[in-house]
Amino acid sequence: MATTVRPEELIDDTVVDAQGSKIGKVGTVYITDDTAQPEWVTVKTGLFGQKESFVPLQGARRESDGLHVQVSKDQVSDAPQADDDGHLSDQDSARLYQYYNLPIPRQGGTGKPQQGQRQAAQTAREGESMTRSEERLKVGTEPVETGRVRLRKHVVTEEQQVNVPVSHEEVRVEREPISEADRRKGADIGEAEQEVTLHAEKPRVEKESVPVEKARLGKETVTEDQPVSGQVRREEFEIDDDTRRRGGNQRR
Repeated sequence: MATTVRPEELIDDTVVDAQGSKIGKVGTVYITDDTAQPEWVTVKTGLFGQKESFVPLQGARRESDGLHVQVSKDQVSDAPQADDDGHLSDQDSARLYQYYNLPIPRQGGTGKPQQGQRQAAQTAREGESMTRSEERLKVGTEPVETGRVRLRKHVVTEEQQVNVPVSHEEVRVEREPISEADRRKGADIGEAEQEVTLHAEKPRVEKESVPVEKARLGKETVTEDQPVSGQVRREEFEIDDDTRRRGGNQRR
């Protein structure tokens, strides 16, 4: 790789090919014996991720969206298989480099290279610390439209009855006594007629529109608790002690 990284930092990184297509996530990191730097990673491919393919880290770079490699997704899917026993032999490594048409790096001659095998970075180097990570739920809120409410008015016709006082005129005969002056005048016997005009009040109905009430729509915020859930992953430490297993098989 172009920069020095710790092997455990690559675990679960998204692998992106040279064309920008996502291949999968890093499963295992293989390091060299001489420099202890990552040289290969495995990515699950095939139907349901049942196949684990090796991807070279020559020219690879880490970016915000994942681990960018210099090979294509199709190359990774069709890559030859290697025995996954925690080590990658020189023969398997050379065969993979040849398949990807990449130059085979020179092996370091210092120390004891254990026949040139690359050890998988599932365990940390002696004296180094290992970081355990876990996922946590980050919850928040966002405004969403849940519905609309409209205030309307419509006309309703109803029968209304009101008692209205009305007046009318009636005929009343008023009798007065005859005075002495009237007796002296005398009187002619005959027919006579007097007409009186009568008046009466009739109800008259008029309508007028008057404001009686005002109404408007308002909003208020009501806060309530709502449960949310999601699946999170976490890493756990596990100690694989070969010395205890060997000691347990001894009989005394």
